[in-house]
Amino acid sequence: MTAFNDEAVTGDALRRTLGVSRRRFLSTCTVATAGAIAAPVLGAAPALAQGRSEAAGHDRGRATLVPPDKRGIILYTVRDATGRDPLASDLPSGFREVFRQLSRFGYRQVEFAGYGQHANAPGGADLGTVKGAKLLRSWLDEYGLRAQGSHGFIPPSWPLTPSDVDAFKRWLEIANILGMEHMGTGADPTSTPYRADWDAAAQKWNTLGAIARRAGIKLYTHNHDSAYDFLLDGGPLDSQGRPTRSSGTRKLEYFLKTTDRKNVYLELDVFWAHVAQYKFHTYTAHDGSQQEDVFDPAALVVRNTNRFPLFHAKDGVVNTQSGLGYDMVPFGTGDIDYRRFFTRVGAKNYHNPMVEQDNAPSTSVPGQSLEFARIGYDNLAALRACN
Repeated sequence: MTAFNDEAVTGDALRRTLGVSRRRFLSTCTVATAGAIAAPVLGAAPALAQGRSEAAGHDRGRATLVPPDKRGIILYTVRDATGRDPLASDLPSGFREVFRQLSRFGYRQVEFAGYGQHANAPGGADLGTVKGAKLLRSWLDEYGLRAQGSHGFIPPSWPLTPSDVDAFKRWLEIANILGMEHMGTGADPTSTPYRADWDAAAQKWNTLGAIARRAGIKLYTHNHDSAYDFLLDGGPLDSQGRPTRSSGTRKLEYFLKTTDRKNVYLELDVFWAHVAQYKFHTYTAHDGSQQEDVFDPAALVVRNTNRFPLFHAKDGVVNTQSGLGYDMVPFGTGDIDYRRFFTRVGAKNYHNPMVEQDNAPSTSVPGQSLEFARIGYDNLAALRACN
């Protein structure tokens, strides 16, 4: 395996693929109070991104908002690299080479999204075994990385079947070998808007969380925009006897209230939370009136600080023609105000931000995902508190 060739990845083809300006995204120095509603996202000012050299000079003396040992990435961002055939490319391929490259960028944490890689990479295709986990751990240690979490196995059964419990415990065993403090999933606890289903989900997660806690692991759920929509919990019933109106409580807020804070944790995907802010701002109250309630992601974290050990640091450019309100871009090149977000949520030595970009891999620019990973690290490291 040859060394990673920066020129091969950062040529004109990649610059054309990026399609974004290098914007400085540390746009506001106003420290908001914990309960304040975020300024409208659609009014956020674009800002230039900043690399390591400027961060070390211009921002010298300002406290970093994300300490070096908390700067992480979910490996889903570079899934094409871990899945690449090392016999067919000089680019980093497989977990070991990707770990080495991420460490060179400066990352100190990774979050797994499965344990599969290309069959020709060291260790073979499936490292989701005790033997494979020990090999992965040796590579993490070799390159100074810590596994902080994983989107792992959540049993589909409820009540839990013995086989599902056994499989869940195997995943917890692998998490412990890898040295993780957390294990979770990339899916919502339930996909419906009805309170009865969220009650059942809370019972299931309380049970799984207790099993994980006994194994020394914090169990977390990672959520997309739908989880921040309003819970249907009252008003007239539909033809199937289900409620059609809301008290104004959001689904995930209800989940937080009905789960054990010692056993169940969450990973806030900041991008999808801002999509929810754009999409879900009005509900029909039990009395039939229309009510407005703009979602404030940072305030949710502040109210439940210890429940959010992990973040997905994912960025977007405002696009009101999109149903999501944003187009996903490399971290630090978009319109989400991360300086303000990290300033407001505080507890910087507790939260673990993982850079993520769902669309980072490219079929036409093989090194794109790793280049985006580098951009993400540089911009995460550049975040500084106000003077």
